[in-house]
Amino acid sequence: MMSAATIFRTARAIARSNTRQSCINARFFSAQPSVEEKPLVPGIGRGKTSTGLVGLPVDHEAVPKMIIKYQALLDKLAASDMPPTATYRKNVEKICRFRIAAAQENLDDPEKVEELCNCGQVEELVIQAENEMKVMDMYLRNRWWELVKPVEVEYNPDPNDDHGDIEWGDDPTPEKK
Repeated sequence: MMSAATIFRTARAIARSNTRQSCINARFFSAQPSVEEKPLVPGIGRGKTSTGLVGLPVDHEAVPKMIIKYQALLDKLAASDMPPTATYRKNVEKICRFRIAAAQENLDDPEKVEELCNCGQVEELVIQAENEMKVMDMYLRNRWWELVKPVEVEYNPDPNDDHGDIEWGDDPTPEKK
């Protein structure tokens, strides 16, 4: 039978070894950057210390998270019974594919991803993907694509026909006498 002290020492040794293993990939700051790393530039990339938005911390892993979350949106759409012709599906697929491509092409340059997506910082893009997942859940649960009626759109209007039978300034409601 082991004593309480022996059990405590064993548990402490295991905890230390697990901590060491999880810290193997940790970067320790020193006066000189390692050979394979680019030097840190304050405010840019890995040197970014603030998003400038209250309550939104910097996430140095936001670009890979973006890829994962936007791919999850595409996977959920593929597994759904929403028709490929649904406008919501088309728009979400286009946005997801574009943002995934931008992130994959610029894994080490979050500023370039932000510039290409033009919808905020990468941390905000991750939040947008999370929010879109919630909206998609509602959309799929309520089958809202079935409620959308097709609309006839006149692509080449007749230039001689002003605006139908109503002139500007006319009251569209008939007067009651």
